[in-house]
Amino acid sequence: MNIGSIGCDHTHDSSFVMDRPSGAGAGLFLLIKTNAVFIINGRRYDVSAGSYVMLRRDTPVKYHAANDKYTDDWLFFDYNDEDIRFFEKTGIPFDRPVSISAAGEIDTFFKMLMYEHYSAESFCKELEHSLLECMLYKLARLTAAPSAPQSAVPGRSESLTNIRTKIYSVPEQQLDIDSLAQIAGMSRSGFQHSYKRMFGVSPITDIITSRLEKAKRLLSGTAMSIEEVSISCGYKSSYSFMRQFRNKTGMTPTEYRQSIRSE
Repeated sequence: MNIGSIGCDHTHDSSFVMDRPSGAGAGLFLLIKTNAVFIINGRRYDVSAGSYVMLRRDTPVKYHAANDKYTDDWLFFDYNDEDIRFFEKTGIPFDRPVSISAAGEIDTFFKMLMYEHYSAESFCKELEHSLLECMLYKLARLTAAPSAPQSAVPGRSESLTNIRTKIYSVPEQQLDIDSLAQIAGMSRSGFQHSYKRMFGVSPITDIITSRLEKAKRLLSGTAMSIEEVSISCGYKSSYSFMRQFRNKTGMTPTEYRQSIRSE
């Protein structure tokens, strides 16, 4: 399975309609982040946020927003008979939407994949291949697992997924638990509990991880100073950045940069 093109967080208004009566011409993997209506092979599906669909290259499909907007991550891919056998073995279905309980985890893979796919850094193709394989196995696990119970509050799953996307797409923003809970329309404790139940990690862990992952990219791919990297990753001081980086990686930022360059 080879990626042709990939994109994240593409949003369209309520007038958006995608109609492919002869299929997409390539395999198409969509991670659906808002409620939507899909018609696949003539059958209608009311799809909830936090679902995915894997479409064959010639599958007729039409889809649009169920409410005021439509947002997804998308990936066009080439596949062969061996890939088909992989999907059959792992239980990832073609041509029908599947609701999963931790769509934010797949969204994280999408963002890492997009970075490597369009990167010119060393080992980008090898990393892309490995990330894609990991994502598909993770997708298979989520597909086999029972879906999480639907929240009593409409849109909560979508809201939490959007918040996690925000954390990883703009790690330099000064995000904290109180402001994220306010965005979600939840109490501080309720937000933390719901977030961890949905994604398996706490929001503060994701905030730290997103900042450090960006820091690693900047340290390995740019000549920015340690202070510039810390500011670009949302830290108020380079000391706080260096302390947290060492606690999580076992190396100072300078040591990490040197280790990458010596490989």
